[in-house]
Amino acid sequence: MNSLGFDKDPKDTRVVVAMSGGVDSSVVAALLHEEGYDVVGVTLQLYDHGAALAKKGACCAGQDIYDARRVAERCGFPHYVLDYESNFRESVIDDFVESYIQGETPIPCVKCNQTVKFRDLLDVAKDLDADCMATGHYIQRRTNPQTGKAELCRAIDKTKDQSYFLFATTQEQLDFLRFPLGGWTKDITRQHAERLELLTADKPDSQDICFVPNGNYASVVKKIRPDAEKPGPIKHMDGRTIGEHNGIVNYTIGQRKGLGIGGGVTENNEPLYVVRIDAPNNAVIVGEKEALARDMIYIRECNWLLDEAQHGTDIDIMLKFRSVMMPVHATLRTHDDGSALLTLTKGQYGISPGQAAVCYVDDVIIGGGWIEKTDNSAMPLAA
Repeated sequence: MNSLGFDKDPKDTRVVVAMSGGVDSSVVAALLHEEGYDVVGVTLQLYDHGAALAKKGACCAGQDIYDARRVAERCGFPHYVLDYESNFRESVIDDFVESYIQGETPIPCVKCNQTVKFRDLLDVAKDLDADCMATGHYIQRRTNPQTGKAELCRAIDKTKDQSYFLFATTQEQLDFLRFPLGGWTKDITRQHAERLELLTADKPDSQDICFVPNGNYASVVKKIRPDAEKPGPIKHMDGRTIGEHNGIVNYTIGQRKGLGIGGGVTENNEPLYVVRIDAPNNAVIVGEKEALARDMIYIRECNWLLDEAQHGTDIDIMLKFRSVMMPVHATLRTHDDGSALLTLTKGQYGISPGQAAVCYVDDVIIGGGWIEKTDNSAMPLAA
């Protein structure tokens, strides 16, 4: 059995490596080639590197495509660049814009993995007669000794763990995928990059969404949909209109600064936060911090990797509704229509529709879904 789990020599095992041009995927491709695997590198051009939305050094555009090609040339394996700009625009960017217009806080990196990378690119890998596809994600793939099924588990390095972004991976996709870096820390990856003399060894990690310049989400939305910046009322939870906003795309759940509301709104002049975006009425709803607390999360379009999660029974889980947070305790109950209810043992703050809710049992990802709405069992808000 070789290191990728196939009962044949590495030289007889074809691996398509998704190369973004960063150090992680470069190391995966170079190491597998060094081990003797039949490596084929593939980079998706997701938008024209000269396009208005692309930023300098963005993933899968311009410099990164060049870097991926150089790594392949140095190691001596074939590398292909595929133009997926139209797919990316339709599946990721358009969805991102529409989600913001609906008052949600979208996560395009999940959508990209869910559609372009783990749907379209997997099809390409299979067309190339690959045995599997490998990526540079920090997540572990293990085989359950009882069931024999592949499982997704959090990375060893919790500071780099990318499991939150991969909750939508299906069992069929997981059977075909490999994640060689899941058991490593980032410093080990860079050490191998230096040993292999890869030009990406010192390349910094990308911190922002690839098509969002300087983290300014609203500017992207307004560029594509100029009508998105429509003024409307800022309302207190008690129904009073206390100000005017310049477009709901400029506001997110939990926001405190930049509301443009003067003092004297509350009896004790307490700070106000965005507690809800009322997109149908083009209104921003604000209230005191306590009003942000939510202990009920309704999710839709769920994907489950655990059979027990598909039968409507209550399951004790650990939950993440942001990628960088520590998991919190919750109870999961699934529904036949593909939705589910998550009940938290303690109210949490700043949970926004459009985000992902990802469920774990220990370190195993059992799936998750997209947050549709939240509520507070002690003070129903129907937010």
